[in-house]
Amino acid sequence: MKPNIIDIVQSQVIASIKDEKDLDKAIQSNANIVFILTGNLITMNGYLKKLKDAGKTTFIHIDFIDGLSNTKSAIKYIAEIWKPAGIITTRSNLIKYAKEEGLMTIQRLFLIDRNALDKGIEISHNCKPDAIEVLPGLMPSIIDKLTTMTTLPIIAGGLISNKQDILNGLSAGALAISSGDPKLWNLDV
Repeated sequence: MKPNIIDIVQSQVIASIKDEKDLDKAIQSNANIVFILTGNLITMNGYLKKLKDAGKTTFIHIDFIDGLSNTKSAIKYIAEIWKPAGIITTRSNLIKYAKEEGLMTIQRLFLIDRNALDKGIEISHNCKPDAIEVLPGLMPSIIDKLTTMTTLPIIAGGLISNKQDILNGLSAGALAISSGDPKLWNLDV
């Protein structure tokens, strides 16, 4: 049975790797969950092996992997060959395919205005990801509002630059905060 994302979060700071040079920093960090937002068809297997060997739970942001198409067969390949814990994407059809393959799923939403907020929640309720990642993450009042609009776990990310940003997001109701800043990956939250 697929694990529940709430149950796998130990550190509430998620390491988002945006550059290969930060891979070892993520391995050495307190973060038990890692989002991979870099790489390509050739490098991904090596990244995943290193992270899994270090005991990290990995999610691939498939919209950022060079050479990867946004198709059902690509999701099948990810599930059968790379075997991450799950995927992150802005595309709801890929959430559906990934769920069919037994992967955990995170729907990424960019909240630029009220319409994007309402439409994002509607899409998420239709495709039923395991969690929602909202960007930018510097909106505690919006995160709080989201917790009343959905029962899906919320991960906040984007523009997070210090411990207070993380604490504000968590106190507003986010399950965890994703950050691409390695200096924040070892905070004890």
